[in-house]
Amino acid sequence: MRSYGTGEAVARAGDRLEVVATVVSGSATLSRGLEDGRTQIVGLLLPANLLGRPGGQRLAHDVVATTPLTLCTIRPHDLAGLRASQPALDARFLEMTIADLEAARNWMTVLGRKTARERVASFLMMLAHREVVAGADPNRPVSFDLPLTREQAADYLGLTIETVSRQLTGLKRDGVIELPTKRGVKVLDLERLLIETGDDADGGLPT
Repeated sequence: MRSYGTGEAVARAGDRLEVVATVVSGSATLSRGLEDGRTQIVGLLLPANLLGRPGGQRLAHDVVATTPLTLCTIRPHDLAGLRASQPALDARFLEMTIADLEAARNWMTVLGRKTARERVASFLMMLAHREVVAGADPNRPVSFDLPLTREQAADYLGLTIETVSRQLTGLKRDGVIELPTKRGVKVLDLERLLIETGDDADGGLPT
């Protein structure tokens, strides 16, 4: 296990990752610096997400903890033994890689086609869905803490911090969510939030 504090760098772009890790608790961003000094957040690591791949590679992004973060790490020689003794592990790695690719494609739609309100709603829906998958009752208000500050969320969503704050306030005003604390969110109506994402609501919660 490895632990990191909020704002602590887990790894930098160009580093060769010596371990494969899964997120046990907390969150981290995948980001890339631009030539003009700006930073673009291109991904978010949440519990059960995978960092690194068997065989190792140089990272394309900076990885920074956005909350207290705990990783379960496996070194390459230990991983080789596990893969030999548990053939299903390779299939699991492939499944996680495909899921990451699908999530990246979906996020391209969010950033490229959706309005500011739909982007913020999509971000909240993603987090709410994880709570439901983890066992929360979708028929009751679903509560969670945002893994990003509003400034970080703005970078992730391709918006300004003022726009993110305005859209959160609008969703609160319309009775879709409550904002009990600075980072806390309570979703009062999951079906309404799904509609606000601009996605097809016929199939229920997104997968």
